[in-house]
Amino acid sequence: MRLYAQTRARRIRQVVADLTALVLMAVGVWFALAVHDGIMLLAEPGRKLEDASGSLASGLGDAGDAASRVPLIGDVLKKPLRSAADAGNGLSDAGQSMQDAVGRVADLTAFALITLSVAFVLALWLPPRVRWIRRSARIRGLLDAPGGGRRAAG
Repeated sequence: MRLYAQTRARRIRQVVADLTALVLMAVGVWFALAVHDGIMLLAEPGRKLEDASGSLASGLGDAGDAASRVPLIGDVLKKPLRSAADAGNGLSDAGQSMQDAVGRVADLTAFALITLSVAFVLALWLPPRVRWIRRSARIRGLLDAPGGGRRAAG
């Protein structure tokens, strides 16, 4: 089974077509990854929210612990600070959830773009290529068959 023609001009066209298909698929993957990176920029507010609210929750938790050591009213002071710290943790979780959602959208978008671009190139390039290879193999088989046109070396 030959993958390329024996004639120079046709072989060059086939190699150029194969290389073009590979380059187009690589460009499709590169573009999809660039889109992924662009979408991931949308996760930055979620990162900032997570960091800021995590720091706030930590600070409020520390303040609540310190307030609990105040004689007589320590427990009264600790409760609102602890509640605010819990709210800060909730905001931190929301920031993380936002990052996760953006990450999923970016991953699915990149996957879809890669799949579509590679499938499109393969749909245009592969059928004629496979047809040529099959036809070439069939003709070679006919030539090699008894009475097929190839003479035995004698």
